[in-house]
Amino acid sequence: MGMNDLAPWLHAPLRRALASLGEGRLAHGLLICGPDRIGKHAFAVALTQALLCRQREDDQACGRCRDCVLYLAGTHPDVRAVGITENEKTGVLRKEIVIEQVRDLGAWFALTSQRGGAQVARIEPASAMNTNAANALLKTLEEPLPGRFLLLLCESPMRLPATIRSRCQRIVLQPPDVDTALAWLRARGHDEALARSALLATNGHPGLAAHWIDAGLLDLREVVRNDLTAVAGGHKQALEVAAAWLADDQTAQRLAFAADLAVDLQARTLGVATRGEWKLARTGDAARLGDWFDAANRTRELLRSPIRADLAIAALLRQWRQALAA
Repeated sequence: MGMNDLAPWLHAPLRRALASLGEGRLAHGLLICGPDRIGKHAFAVALTQALLCRQREDDQACGRCRDCVLYLAGTHPDVRAVGITENEKTGVLRKEIVIEQVRDLGAWFALTSQRGGAQVARIEPASAMNTNAANALLKTLEEPLPGRFLLLLCESPMRLPATIRSRCQRIVLQPPDVDTALAWLRARGHDEALARSALLATNGHPGLAAHWIDAGLLDLREVVRNDLTAVAGGHKQALEVAAAWLADDQTAQRLAFAADLAVDLQARTLGVATRGEWKLARTGDAARLGDWFDAANRTRELLRSPIRADLAIAALLRQWRQALAA
């Protein structure tokens, strides 16, 4: 993958990483972090190819050498990817990366490179490592070998142990300016007015905006907003809305939208008397909205456990009404 294939906001971080490589300052462990759909995987792919290529041109992989050809074909022997896999005994997809996977990776790193160049491994998502797997990874990070690179992809670095974070060089991927984001969305064929609305809703995140447009999620976000307004105003009952939110497979997405809307409202509480239909009584609302944001995310996580989801969501919605009560 060349620079032209990357989203424009990934160009500068890739150049900086490769400049560090040329100066001998690129760390063995790289923590590539940023929000969902910002391009962490695409960035890691481009960086991996550049690390393997021994005929780089203008700080990027040449795309023609043997290493590039093997990598693009998915057959390069010095590349390894670790992620969520099936349990061999049950055939069920695991919920975490386990210690055996990390131990296998450490043993692979100890081998001599088959192509005589770099060895590059990617763990994605790194936050899925359980405690034992994370502890096993420390040995690999503490005993780096020349030409070995470990890429950890993670949305929330704080979910990783401090011992791992401290041993990695962090590469943070962030949304670009509005003009760059809008141009990228237009180049993907999106209507400008819709693209602007999506960027506003996603706080300027073009990757997320594109996903919301493609999946029709802007309409769902507006439904969630209307439901929250109705609950806050006493026009709908919490159990009624909870049942509607559980009626399809979009429950987690609805809760994510609800949490985001709480943050959006929280940012406007100080010095603001009203926000649309939502009445804000005093600056203390900001703290209550922050607490509700945390509660919404906890409820979303609880959906994976055997709970009465309708009661949990209804309780959350009652808290919402209380948080906005004047």
